[in-house]
Amino acid sequence: MTVERPSGPFRVGDRVQLTGPKNRLHTITLREDGELHTHHGVLRHTALIGQPDGSVVVGSGGHEYLALRPLLRDFVMSMPRGAAIVYPKDAAQIVAQADVFPGSVVVEAGVGSGALSLSLLRAIGADGRLVSFERRSEFADVARANVETFVGGVPANWDVVVGDLVAELPGAVAAASVDRVVLDMLAPWECIDVVADALTPGGVVLCYVATATQLSRVAEYIRATGLFTEPDANETMVRGWHVEGLAVRPDHRMVAHTGFLVWARRLAPGAVAPEQKRRASKSSYGDEDVELWTPGAVGDREITDKNLRKRVREAERAADGARQAAHGADSPGSSDEA
Repeated sequence: MTVERPSGPFRVGDRVQLTGPKNRLHTITLREDGELHTHHGVLRHTALIGQPDGSVVVGSGGHEYLALRPLLRDFVMSMPRGAAIVYPKDAAQIVAQADVFPGSVVVEAGVGSGALSLSLLRAIGADGRLVSFERRSEFADVARANVETFVGGVPANWDVVVGDLVAELPGAVAAASVDRVVLDMLAPWECIDVVADALTPGGVVLCYVATATQLSRVAEYIRATGLFTEPDANETMVRGWHVEGLAVRPDHRMVAHTGFLVWARRLAPGAVAPEQKRRASKSSYGDEDVELWTPGAVGDREITDKNLRKRVREAERAADGARQAAHGADSPGSSDEA
C-alpha cells in the first residue's frame, strides 16, 4: 500500500493541528462525532470537516483556532518518543548529505522513535525501499505506530527488523545492493564492515553521533578499512530570528548542537583511493577505551521501562485512532487534546 498525504478540504481521518489562544497547540484526528475539550470550551470536529486547510474556526467559548494539517516537523516534535529523536534540522541534512533519492534502497539503524524513518520514506518515494533495524522491540513498536499515525497506514516499502544490524543485515539485503546506509547508534564503527558488504559501489554510509570522541573514532575506523573515500563531517546549528517591524534580532534561544554527521562513499572492489596528504594521527584505540563509549560516559540517557511502556501505549493509541477514523469507526466524542 502506498499512502499519500491528504490535501484539499479537511476529511474524516485527517490529522489537524489547531493553534488556539496564546499559541497553544492541539493535534486532533477528525471524527464525525469528535470534540476537542479545553478550559476555553468545546470545539466540534464537524466545524472543521469540509473546511479548507488554513481555516479559522470558533469554539463554544468564542475563542478562535487556526486549523492546519501538521507538517512533518510539527508531528516529529510532538509525537510519542521511545528513544531520542533525530531533529528535523538533522534529518534534512541526512537526506541531503547522503543524497537519498527516489527509488533508492536505504538501510537505517536504529529506528528509535521513527522520526528519521518518516523523512527517509518521503525521500525514497513509492519505488524505493527502507529497511530499519532496531535492537529493542519497544522502540520498534513506537516507531511503527508513529509512522502509521502520520501517513495513515503502514507503507508497503518499509520493513522493520528487530535485532542487531551486524547479525541481521546479511540476511535482509543482498550483497552490494544497498544505495544508502544511515547509522544512528552509540558505536557505529562496529557495523562498518557489514555495511561495506551491503553497499553498492559508490553508495553512501552516513553516521549520526552525539560526541566528538564518537566522531573521531568512527572517522578513523572508516579510513582504516580502505573501503571508502575520505570521510567528511559537519554539524548543523539553527538560529531563529525575531522579525517584527524594525525589531529585528536573533532569538534568545537557538537549536545548537544536537549531533555530528560523518559520511563516506563505498569504493569499487579492489580500488584504492588516492593517498591523502595529512598528518598521521598518533592516537590509537584499544580495549581500555571501551569505557569511553558507554551510554553514561557519552551522556546517553536511558529511558525507564515504565516510561517506555507509557510511550508505547501513547503511540499505539494514536495509531489506533487514526485507523478507526480512516475507516469511519464510531468512537466516543471525548477530548482529543494532544
